Amino acid sequence: MSAHGIDEVWQDWNDAVNMTAKELEKWLGTPESRSVGDKSSGGESTGHESGRRIVRLLRAKKGDLDEADAAHMRKVVSYVHRHLAQRPDGDVSQTPWRYSLMNWGHDPLRD
Repeated sequence: MSAHGIDEVWQDWNDAVNMTAKELEKWLGTPESRSVGDKSSGGESTGHESGRRIVRLLRAKKGDLDEADAAHMRKVVSYVHRHLAQRPDGDVSQTPWRYSLMNWGHDPLRD
């Protein structure tokens, strides 16, 4: 695996994560962001925690990423693809479905 697997996931990651670090960081500070997802014992949802890590990954240089980062990037890509396939009918602009995807760095209204 080249560059700790980063090269293999890089394009899929860039296709799946369509929010900038700044946009995602701002989103994660909203009540809507915190309102969705399965909460861990600490009260933060898995998606919200992932969003914070995605912000760090987006700000990192590709060459500084490691295998653990590549594994999380693959997890994000998988999550985004799975949930896009479950798109509900109608206007999704203010839905938990969209909010959850946004916690993972993907705004489906940009598609």
